[in-house]
Amino acid sequence: MKTKFELKLPKMGESVAEATLTSWLKEVGDSIEEDEAVLEIATDKVDSEVPSEVTGVLVEKLFEIDDVIQVGQTIAIIEIEATDGVEAPSVPVSKTVDPPTDVVIASVEAPLSESVPTPVQSSENRFYSPLVKNIAAAENITQQELDTVVGSGKDGRVTKNDILKFVENRSLPPVKSEPIKTTKPTKSSNAVPVSLNGEDEIIEMSRMGKLIAHHMLESVQTSAHVQSFIEADVTKIWNWRKKAKDDFIKREGENLTFTPIFLEAVAKALKDFPMLNISVDGDKIIKRKNINLGMAAALADGNLIVPVIKNADQLNLVGMSKAVNDLARRARAGQLKPDDIQGGTYTVTNVGTFGSIMGTPIINQPQVGILALGAIRKVPAVIETSEGDFIGIRYKMFLSHSYDHRVINGALGGQFVKAVADYLEAWDSNREI
Repeated sequence: MKTKFELKLPKMGESVAEATLTSWLKEVGDSIEEDEAVLEIATDKVDSEVPSEVTGVLVEKLFEIDDVIQVGQTIAIIEIEATDGVEAPSVPVSKTVDPPTDVVIASVEAPLSESVPTPVQSSENRFYSPLVKNIAAAENITQQELDTVVGSGKDGRVTKNDILKFVENRSLPPVKSEPIKTTKPTKSSNAVPVSLNGEDEIIEMSRMGKLIAHHMLESVQTSAHVQSFIEADVTKIWNWRKKAKDDFIKREGENLTFTPIFLEAVAKALKDFPMLNISVDGDKIIKRKNINLGMAAALADGNLIVPVIKNADQLNLVGMSKAVNDLARRARAGQLKPDDIQGGTYTVTNVGTFGSIMGTPIINQPQVGILALGAIRKVPAVIETSEGDFIGIRYKMFLSHSYDHRVINGALGGQFVKAVADYLEAWDSNREI
């Protein structure tokens, strides 16, 4: 006996309510194994696959590519062999939820003097999902208005958030401005047109590239960035790792890099200075209970993403190493899940990987601080001893701390990065893992 199973969009993290369908991996009529990927989706932070919970045959697709799907909505119908463990859906399958029968929906007629806007349509250059079209119709948004909305989705697609933000701004009363008494040209918010010649190559930004550009610009416009820099002597750590790394990989099957050592120091410093482990919500400060460290990791296409190590202060060095290596591997392979990049409270980025000795990183919103780790360099340095000062060869690095000056003053920002340096310099050369 055959029955039908509804494949729904699964929950993908606390703050993820919807996703965009980017590609179908199976066609109608294809056989599907349990846990086999059926389609690919994209949230505002990460791409992911949706696997099947059952074995069967795909018989119906309920969404098209670039449609926005809400968590819990049915995406596709899979025909399966009926078993005691799987029941057929008791209600007709639909992409939308029918209103309860006991609710009366009033029909509002527009005054005869007002014209009803023509429903918006997608064009060759602008795709609008059914959700966006429905919102446009409900808000009486014209085609001309919608075509001016800047989209943040894939290939510039207008998302639900884009059109809701447009509706919110559209409803605000116009601000009366005084005439500008100057002969100087005013600065336009539009980008300056770029001139092209026949030898120039036009490269379309990737979806991830567009999202990163949007988030970086938004962060600079939100937070008052200021930086503190400090140099740390990591000679003890360099020599200790050199001795321990071979035994570590034999015992744990993992490489021992510098990153988990640095993250351990950051987690300790955040416990000492909890007002760096905060977020800003309007005029309120949210003090985070957990220390969840984001670590910038490279994607296969060269872009960066920030997976999160949850409760980093509770991990020993072995646990931190395994977490760092696991997230880095899955980032390169494109296997991160939406929950892997949620909930970060402070971020660390390693600019030294590319040879930079320091940097001025942009804060990862809604956090208030980010630490850039510079390259470790072998340099001559003054060594202070009880017998006097000497010149010696030391391994040193710069720590660059960017923080939000709205809520963190220079003293706190400087004390925090100094604490990180102190923990690194106080490393126990005889430490056992």
